[in-house]
Amino acid sequence: MRRLDVIDGMRGYFLVFMLINHLVFAGGLWLVEINHRNLAFVEDAQGFVFLSGLLTGMVYARKMIKDGYIVGRDRIWSRALELYKYAMGIILVVLILQIALPSGAAAWQNWLGPTSLFDVATLAPVATFLVQPTFMDILPQYIVYMLFAPMVIWLCLRGQWLGVMIGSLLIWLSAQLGLQRLITYPLNEWIAGNTGQEGLRVSFNLLGWQIVFFAGIVAGTLTSMQKIEWQKVFDPNRATLAWTALAITLFFLPLRIATAHGLMPGVVLEKFGLMEVRADFGPVYLINFAAVAYGLAWLLIAGPRHQNATIQKIAAFLTSLFTLNFLQLLGRHSLQIYVWHVLIVYVVYYLDGRSPELSQLTKTVIALAALALLTLPALWRDRERLFGQSTLLGPWLKGTA
Repeated sequence: MRRLDVIDGMRGYFLVFMLINHLVFAGGLWLVEINHRNLAFVEDAQGFVFLSGLLTGMVYARKMIKDGYIVGRDRIWSRALELYKYAMGIILVVLILQIALPSGAAAWQNWLGPTSLFDVATLAPVATFLVQPTFMDILPQYIVYMLFAPMVIWLCLRGQWLGVMIGSLLIWLSAQLGLQRLITYPLNEWIAGNTGQEGLRVSFNLLGWQIVFFAGIVAGTLTSMQKIEWQKVFDPNRATLAWTALAITLFFLPLRIATAHGLMPGVVLEKFGLMEVRADFGPVYLINFAAVAYGLAWLLIAGPRHQNATIQKIAAFLTSLFTLNFLQLLGRHSLQIYVWHVLIVYVVYYLDGRSPELSQLTKTVIALAALALLTLPALWRDRERLFGQSTLLGPWLKGTA
């Protein structure tokens, strides 16, 4: 239970910073600069996708072990269908607002493109994820990965987890070599010429980012099989890999600061940029993610047992952070919170576009209000657990269920 609480807290943490990063104001928002992504090539989306894979492996591997492959597969695909309904639901809501709000189409032109409920031809590419409106791009890749998840989990259950990871690595390499363009370039021309859309519009290369999700699947499945003893894997007396992870992170720290603030010389960036393509989850992102993920896991699991008092304090701080009730509340309902955050971001962008440029103080107040609003779906879904029958609100909330 403690382990799952921490995972929920981490998902909540990523959702909080995802919202802050996605709030777009004229003149920018200072809170965006206070973010781990400006210190390492590690972002909220990576953590969110990895933890989704980890929990998928943990939950559905147990289901397959207990009830067999078919039952587990059907449960996973049922979950994928639920995700698809949410993905289409938020797009539908935004497209309705596009019509209902004054100048809605103009306000979201850069984010929605020509997509409109009045033009059916523009809806098919959106429904098939070939065109993904801005900030609506994580669920599509998650859904696609869920379609393959049953086979991957089953292979891991049969002891083929190493083969799965080798295959995932080769697919990742194909993304770095641009082999997906054999399909995406003709598809882009077809969409642009036949649907009224501008062409293929996606933020994530599925072949590159899949390594994050399926690494989580493998770790989660092996955990359910009790093939991994995490207390032994992250041994406080064996810190070589942890120090290596720290060294890698420190190596990339000045490079990330330079790229985040436009300080890297062009002659270096010309070469470096080829290795840190975010859309493809390039080598720089993969190396940084592996280092930070290992280092964080080591601190959470081995840190409290380490003899060094400073390391113990760092571990205690991280544990306290990821067990905050606020973050756990968000993490327990991550799907609903993610979809809700998209709507908040679109509404804030619309309001900002129809106002004179706001002060940083006003933007900060709006951002804090948005964070408070972020909890609403979680509070509603947890209403009985939080309010129960003992409060004045309890009977009313239960009566509205």
